Amino acid sequence: MGMSHRIASAIGEYGEDLACEYLEGLGYEIVDRNWRCDQGELDIVARDGGCLVFCEVKTRRSTQFGSPVEAVTVRKAMRLRRLAVSWLRAHSARVDEVRIDVIGVLRRGSAPPEIEHLRDVA
Repeated sequence: MGMSHRIASAIGEYGEDLACEYLEGLGYEIVDRNWRCDQGELDIVARDGGCLVFCEVKTRRSTQFGSPVEAVTVRKAMRLRRLAVSWLRAHSARVDEVRIDVIGVLRRGSAPPEIEHLRDVA
């Protein structure tokens, strides 16, 4: 594992921790984190009342390549939907409603992090 991968991993983990705090502040309950299966990984699974929210977290240190949430393409959103179905199967979960959200965390130097939350992207 190279240095840049370790740094990216630490930045990603920081962003996910921040996203969890942010969601808990909205009254969500964190159900699962970093769940992996053959098709990929879900960053955060949270409960928002009767809705189960599958949340992708994107963390960036600049907007040089666009805002963090712009990194989630239609193809990636469809993959998240497939991952959500896999998670529901694996946990035999019965829920009224499912939603896919994206949280962008922008961390520029020593400035306070900015959080952008897109609901229902897929």
